[in-house]
Amino acid sequence: MLVSGTGTILQALIDACADAGFGAEVVAVGADRAGTGGVARAAAAGIPAFVRRVQDSPDRFAWDKALTADCAAFNPDLIIAAGFLKLVGTEFLGKFGGRVINTHPALLPSFPGIHSVAEALAHGVKVTGCSVILVDSGIDSGPIVAQAAVPVLDDDDEESLHERIKVAERSLVVTTVGRMVREGWSVRGRKVRIGS
Repeated sequence: MLVSGTGTILQALIDACADAGFGAEVVAVGADRAGTGGVARAAAAGIPAFVRRVQDSPDRFAWDKALTADCAAFNPDLIIAAGFLKLVGTEFLGKFGGRVINTHPALLPSFPGIHSVAEALAHGVKVTGCSVILVDSGIDSGPIVAQAAVPVLDDDDEESLHERIKVAERSLVVTTVGRMVREGWSVRGRKVRIGS
């Protein structure tokens, strides 16, 4: 699992994995910065963790290659980028393409990028939500795996709406990851199908 921040989605997955019937295990946590809540959560759960900062590599290609090697050392079946605020590159996608999912606080393809909640509010949408996608080389442009809707309330501001989206996002990621690892998935064009 790749994280950049507090690791609340990571914690939701750690909690879900405590049930043997869930069918998954968090084998490692990687972060793009030191001292994150996600790395602390991994340590508290006894999960191996590593930090791979961009500024410690000579360039983005070298960072991408090092991140690929870091992840490959744990032989993951699925990589979850949850709140991971770095774009992976060609080396990473060449090794793990089709096995990397990311979460986004909007109903893609609407409002990609880092200001999605503010943009949804400014646009006046009545419903927004969150998406789980397969990572590709674009920004929030990969095939959609799952989505959950969240209503926009009349008195919402960016913080209140984002908090409600985060609750839906944690649940969606746990449900989606569980199904993917237990049932498998396939991709045909832009359509992702979980199970047979």
